Amino acid sequence: MKIVFLGPPGAGKGTQAERICERFSLAHISTGDMLRAAMKAGTELGKQAKSFIEQGALVPDSLIIDLVKERVAQPDCSKGYLLDGFPRTVPQADALSAIVDLDAVINLDVPSDRLAARITGRRVCRSCGATYHISTLSSPDGSCEKCGGELYQRDDDKLETIMNRLKVYEAQTKPLVDYYTEKGKLITVNGDQEIDDVTAALCAALEQK
Repeated sequence: MKIVFLGPPGAGKGTQAERICERFSLAHISTGDMLRAAMKAGTELGKQAKSFIEQGALVPDSLIIDLVKERVAQPDCSKGYLLDGFPRTVPQADALSAIVDLDAVINLDVPSDRLAARITGRRVCRSCGATYHISTLSSPDGSCEKCGGELYQRDDDKLETIMNRLKVYEAQTKPLVDYYTEKGKLITVNGDQEIDDVTAALCAALEQK
């Protein structure tokens, strides 16, 4: 099974992607992780990507597509994979369709006001990297429940940044919902419910594929 996950920042793509990959024995391909792995391995494509990133420039679509080709050819993708964070634009989706016949595109749908509340409430442990939401923290002093470390709010989780990220998503990525609807690939799941309920809805939809 070959799947793409769509959804705005804070929709829970990362959490659900991990669960779906475990349930269906899929390789989880995050664009960011893929780039970092290629650069660390020192592959030719990784070196090219690094040159763009070090200059503060966006990695070109053509290079990302080549990296995806390289990644999906690896043994762990033989039973299927889930692409998380790619494609982000219609031109990227067009390029992807030339190399992959997707089985499904999952769209996690969450209202914008709920997304802002979710993300601005997110806190990360400086020591172990564990992630929490202030509404569910049980430690009395607001420290990490795993290691006792200090929790902080990432700069990209602050309201002004979040609103900008959502605007970028609306402009660039949301057109993919129409794109994949026309191709009959889109499955929209309500992401504004309990995590386990979202997972159950995703599994039910995918098991029909």
